[in-house]
Amino acid sequence: MIARLSPLASRWPSLIAVLLGGVSAMGFAPLGLWPLLLLCLAAFMALARGLQSRGAALRAGWCFGFGHFAVGLSWMAHAFTYQEAMPVWLGWFASPFLALPLAVYPAVATGLAWRWGRSNASLFALYFAASWIVTEWLRATLFTGLPWNPLASAFVDVAGITGLVGTYGAAGIVILAAAGLSLALSRRWTSALGLLALPLFALVYGFAEIPGPDDRPVKATLLIVQPNIGQQDKYRADYATENFAKLAALTVDRKAREPRVIFWPEAAVPDMIGQGDAASLFARERLVSLLQPGDILLTGADLIYEQKTRRGEATETRWIGAANSSFTLDSRGRILWRYDKAHLVPFGEYVPLRALFTPLGIARLVPGDLDFWPGKGPHTDTIPGLGTVGTQICYEIIFSGQVVDRAHRPDFLFNPSNDAWYGAWEPAQHLAQARLRAVEEGLPVIRSTPTGISAVIDAEGRIVSALPLNRPGVLRATLPPAHEPTLFARFGNRLPLLFALMLALIGIALRPRLR
Repeated sequence: MIARLSPLASRWPSLIAVLLGGVSAMGFAPLGLWPLLLLCLAAFMALARGLQSRGAALRAGWCFGFGHFAVGLSWMAHAFTYQEAMPVWLGWFASPFLALPLAVYPAVATGLAWRWGRSNASLFALYFAASWIVTEWLRATLFTGLPWNPLASAFVDVAGITGLVGTYGAAGIVILAAAGLSLALSRRWTSALGLLALPLFALVYGFAEIPGPDDRPVKATLLIVQPNIGQQDKYRADYATENFAKLAALTVDRKAREPRVIFWPEAAVPDMIGQGDAASLFARERLVSLLQPGDILLTGADLIYEQKTRRGEATETRWIGAANSSFTLDSRGRILWRYDKAHLVPFGEYVPLRALFTPLGIARLVPGDLDFWPGKGPHTDTIPGLGTVGTQICYEIIFSGQVVDRAHRPDFLFNPSNDAWYGAWEPAQHLAQARLRAVEEGLPVIRSTPTGISAVIDAEGRIVSALPLNRPGVLRATLPPAHEPTLFARFGNRLPLLFALMLALIGIALRPRLR
């Protein structure tokens, strides 16, 4: 196939690059056609290396990235059906519009690989892998970051290597695998084996069992609730009673003999349970009615920030912001602790450059006019009878190296999410990225979502149990054990960047022999 693309690529390199990028996105969940991803990467590297100028290589890289992200993020269009501030048709432009700047990162990686490695396929692969690692990390870092669908997430079932080199480092291994397979198909066995050595090691390592501690006593039963509350019903006042009844029916168990730790999704209740006023106390009493003595409830809910102004004898209260929070309550209704989401979604939970975008009719997707305010970031809290937990609300779980308070390592991560906005593709992709965090950190992850996919994930990234999309249900489980801190858990994203440097240095060392 790669050879057949050659005459077409010489005539329409940009078009072929866009098509390869778009098809490559089918390697991610839920389709999981990872051989297509490898094939498209291999074909693209052959195309880019054969171009005659750096400018042509940069254009090809941008076109590949545009197709890759426009298709991979196409689920964004679905979210526009659940709000009234913007026209629904605008959603079909959301992923192409976002793909425009995101495509710069593959363009830079391609330009660097072409500049230093165009003389030899193995050199190009080494430089392209090194550059992709760095640019994927930059994509997660610059301008609040959007590291959606890192290459490693297509291979999450054998992604144990991310515990050594992180998600971004694993992307470099995926590129080496694609280049090595291409050379093998061309019967260039020596070069192919050189490039495939590391991917083969990663594959074997991914299947290896990593023993975790087995002496931690099980003190509580976990109950992960998926109420199947669709986004179209979430904010309608006439559905509030019905929605609470769904959560209650799945939570109440008067026959439970042991204390339970109950996990509800992001923004599970519309009540402001943390305000400290009479309405908040009443809302917490309603939650207490569902609990047995000793139960603990973790639930998502919003918090409103107020500003009080004294005007003569009267006090005027004005809402000035909000927090997307996870509250932990005991069976007496006391709030044990609260976590506020720190990594907020641009245009989802706040409007950046509001003075510029509001006049254009661009609003945030979540109903209301208040912007959400960010919390302080990862921290570890204690759940009586279970252990310690680090919370990452929804989108936050996709940021490699940013999900754990490293000074106070938790026993597990809780990822309350709301994927009901986004149709069938996004929840599966979101789950894959939560699994990567489990492998990287050596920690189990608990996910609770309104419509799926809720799951218990062990410290090796394996799904212990899960609830499918659009079905109500509960998962009853015990907490999988954590592993000892992985190499990545100790050193974070310094490791993939060092790995990228190592690949580049290998390329430099081999360049005189391979030119």
